Amino acid sequence: MIKLIVNADDFGYSRGVNYGIIDAHKYGIVNSTTMMMNMPGVNHAVELAKEHPTLKVGIHLVLTCGKPLRLDVPTLMDEQGNFKKLNDFIKDKNLSLMELEREWTRQIERFLDFGLTATHFDSHHHVHSIPEFLPVIQRLSRKYNLPVRRISEQPIEGVPTFTDCFFHDFYGSGVSQDYFIELSQRDVDNQTVEVMCHPGYLDFEVLNGSSYAADRVKETSILTSVTLPNNIRLV
Repeated sequence: MIKLIVNADDFGYSRGVNYGIIDAHKYGIVNSTTMMMNMPGVNHAVELAKEHPTLKVGIHLVLTCGKPLRLDVPTLMDEQGNFKKLNDFIKDKNLSLMELEREWTRQIERFLDFGLTATHFDSHHHVHSIPEFLPVIQRLSRKYNLPVRRISEQPIEGVPTFTDCFFHDFYGSGVSQDYFIELSQRDVDNQTVEVMCHPGYLDFEVLNGSSYAADRVKETSILTSVTLPNNIRLV
């Protein structure tokens, strides 16, 4: 038996994304989500999370989308006060780890201030896997006693993992009605498996701010209509 967690990233991005995630939970197989604490839809996401306590909720740490919650993090920001782009962080090694920890701590604290209980944390664009950030991830995991999403087959060194396996291929061209049938045939029996997904509906924020737009609607359709094979159980 495969024990499955279907985690919807980007909760809080916008109302359209939030409603897609909630529909994929109420009427489909999404049983977990991670919330972006700096985005326009966060207050709406908090309301929905409290209305749907059967949906597990964690924290989607952000470094490459929107604005920081703190102002005293200049190495994380561009001239307009937004987070820098992913490529900027990969090419520019002048990022302050102290500022990074300060900002991510604020994101976690904001989540907790809403009275929510976090299951785990991961990150937007998988930035928590950047090797230079490892000490920050380790300290945050210890401080808040939170497990962390794996990166493909690899755990993050020195921190507890959210699941035994992590698959990120239900995305883009990998989104298909047969995905979970094929998952049932992978060699992951008796393991807890996380499948990342991005359900949502199109609204102004998605259409104008996200490179992943129409595919969110396709994901929502599949996630609310699929029947899991007998050897897969949601946990």
